Amino acid sequence: VIEKASKKIEDARRKIVDENSIIPDFGAQAEQIISTAIEEFSRSAPSTSDDTVASTAYALKLSELETTLDAPLQVLYLRQLALLREQALSSYRSASKASESSDYEAMLAADAQFLRGAESSTRKSSAWTYDSERSHLQNVMNEFAQTTKKLTETRIQSSQQQSTAMQFLQHQQQMIQQLQMQLYGQSSPWNVGVAY
Repeated sequence: VIEKASKKIEDARRKIVDENSIIPDFGAQAEQIISTAIEEFSRSAPSTSDDTVASTAYALKLSELETTLDAPLQVLYLRQLALLREQALSSYRSASKASESSDYEAMLAADAQFLRGAESSTRKSSAWTYDSERSHLQNVMNEFAQTTKKLTETRIQSSQQQSTAMQFLQHQQQMIQQLQMQLYGQSSPWNVGVAY
């Protein structure tokens, strides 16, 4: 029973870890692997209807089987969440740079994308949760948005300083021209001289 399930888990591991690809509906597939293994174990187990000790042992074995299969699947689940997070971050970065939409809209879209993938990857009858990965994604997006905002503010401030410096230089040039005209007694910019 465990051997059949392990083959399916290994196939999923190969896709997620080795190929760095996301398995659509991973949660449903993980649920199917565990439920199939439990059903096969239940069919091959002896009847425990009259014996309370055997019934307790059977329940314990079912729990052990589920735990044994759930552990590697949860590791794959966490790896898949990391891939989903990176995919959402990539979408956020490209959306915030490529379009004129606000960072907030790009954050919402990336978060929704992650949420859809995480929910389809979560095994419903388990204690698996994606809260920490989602929180990490939101923190990274917020830091990126703040960095972008600071960069934009710095560019604006630099542009304003350059504009002020240019105005100052233009004013200085005008003053120099006026002083030259006063010094040489010219009232117009045309220097008309007569020589023979």
